[in-house]
Amino acid sequence: MTTKKIIGQPDPGGITPVSSRVAYKNRWLTIREDIIRYPNGLDGMFGVVERNEFAVILPLGEENNTKTVTLIRQYRYPVGQTLWELPMGMWELKPDASPETVAAGELEEETGLRAENMIHAGSFYQGAGFSTQKGHVFLATGLTQHSTKREATEQNMTCHTVPLPQFEQMIEKGEITCMVTIAAFCLLRSKKLI
Repeated sequence: MTTKKIIGQPDPGGITPVSSRVAYKNRWLTIREDIIRYPNGLDGMFGVVERNEFAVILPLGEENNTKTVTLIRQYRYPVGQTLWELPMGMWELKPDASPETVAAGELEEETGLRAENMIHAGSFYQGAGFSTQKGHVFLATGLTQHSTKREATEQNMTCHTVPLPQFEQMIEKGEITCMVTIAAFCLLRSKKLI
């Protein structure tokens, strides 16, 4: 949860918002322009992207005594590339849904997988220098395959299960460039969950 900014009152970092206006808004995000004053009296401006919290899920399975990871591959218009990613998403129409509910829903929607166990490993901010969006990292195990429930805009998405060592090599070789995917893997590995 982000700290609510109050015009004229210094925030916990000593920065005082002087004014704030919504520059753009749609169902996925709001872009704010805040005029601020630093503790040393210097004036500045922040463009702030407000977005709902999201969940990123590492589906960990096993085939032939080898651990596997299920990835999705989809075209990302802003960067003009098709990327390898862990399943992830937010629910803009249900902003009060719990991270666990979002994680289970996104996992099934994008991969068709349901998890018997969903472990919340931690949280992080995505782009804290310009965005309020917070992500929750989950490890999904005890997987069973069902049908995907992709949105109409996700029809170019494909699902792939790879051995865990191959997933790690894809990161090392720069084939996986999604920072959320890499950060989620690092968090799960640092907690010795994978």
